[in-house]
Amino acid sequence: MSAIIADIERNEKEIIRIEVSEFKGKELINLRIWYYHQEGEYRPTPKGVALDISKYEQLKEAVDKIGIYIKEKETNS
Repeated sequence: MSAIIADIERNEKEIIRIEVSEFKGKELINLRIWYYHQEGEYRPTPKGVALDISKYEQLKEAVDKIGIYIKEKETNS
């Protein structure tokens, strides 16, 4: 089972793919760099991180904190 959540362009040849996948019976939040292959498709690299799905709330809180940081930075500029 794998569900692609989002692809974020990193540069012209790479994306960061966010997906929920399963490995050895565990559901994971997978953030991985994928590169554009000559055959016209993206392929995964070993660069990335996989978090147990139970860590979702901690990840969400961290992303929310990034949003607060960005807003405060824009306000102070």
